[in-house]
Amino acid sequence: MIRGVRGATTVESNANEAILEATQELLGIMIERNSIVEDDVASVLFSATPELDDTFPAKAARLMGWTRTALMGFQEADVKRGLPMCIRVLIHWNTNKSIDEIRHVFLREAVALRPDLVDDHGQGDA
Repeated sequence: MIRGVRGATTVESNANEAILEATQELLGIMIERNSIVEDDVASVLFSATPELDDTFPAKAARLMGWTRTALMGFQEADVKRGLPMCIRVLIHWNTNKSIDEIRHVFLREAVALRPDLVDDHGQGDA
């Protein structure tokens, strides 16, 4: 079975280092909380809001050692009143876990996207 694991975070600036650091932090937490290993990942989708154009967020996964997984990046829709400076991730994961066992992660200002999935520490955890 394939499950989707969602995550999102924000950055303070449109800088290569900021984008990669935030994406690596997000991916690291998503991987840890769900016990994900690269061999079980079908693909990963990354999106960034239009003002984030200094680097590809997907590069963060490569820098973390995910060199065999299919990665794809997109520009997020430019929606009025949307969350700016935001990076979103969707991991397509082959797992036997039930949908209720999947732990999605929302960090920094992105907790506003899914407050129903945020724990007492301000991080997504469902």
